[in-house]
Formats: sequence, C-alpha cells, structure tokens
Amino acid sequence: MPSSRTEHDERWARGTAAYASQFGIAEVEVFPRLAGTVGERMATEAINAAGGAWADDGVLSLRERSLLVVSALVAQGGVDARLRGHIQWALDHGVSPEELEAALALLAVYVGYPKASVAMELAREVFEG
Repeated sequence: MPSSRTEHDERWARGTAAYASQFGIAEVEVFPRLAGTVGERMATEAINAAGGAWADDGVLSLRERSLLVVSALVAQGGVDARLRGHIQWALDHGVSPEELEAALALLAVYVGYPKASVAMELAREVFEG
C-alpha cells in the first residue's frame, strides 16, 4: 500500500497508463470506462492494483509479466474476455504467436486440456485479428 500521497499518485498514474495501453484508449478515458463497467469502487481497486503489478521494477519485463498473466488467466478458466485482451497485450509486449502457442500447450499439462484448449482458440482468434 502506498505510504504517501506522491506514491499513491504515481501508482494511480502507472495503473492508468497500463489500462490505457491495454485498451488502446487515452488515459483520461480509463477511469470512466472501468467505472462504467464495474463501478467506481472496483475501478479504483483495479487501477491501483495495475499500478503495482505493471511497475517497471527492472526485475520482470512487460513481456514476462504478460506471459505470467496469460498463464494465470488460463489457469483460472472462465475469464475469456480478460484473457483475450491479455493475449493481445502479450503480443504488443513482444511475445510471438509461436511462443504463446507453446506456452498454452505446456499449460495443458498443468491446468488441464479444456482450459488450455479454450485459451488456444481465443489466441488464434486474436492472431487472426
């Protein structure tokens, strides 16, 4: 949790920038879009969480973070709309379609074929544009 107003503002800015990048919209549109979808309280939590999760800490690249998030969403299952966006964002962060397909094939072993195969179908839809 941020300990000062400055840290809170920086986290909010990082979260807003992350969602703007993912949604392909201007940063000023992020909060209204999220609030319209999930309400103001959840939108606030989501932006603050993204500000921590997508911070450039020099440890994990955006590419690596994207692969991890895609894997986590596949493991959860039933989050197709979120997964679709994160597959596209992984591509935007430099993950190749071949790498995503290999990761999904590996995940089939660990999270189950049904979840991984649905993810593969979504990925192929995203690849085709």
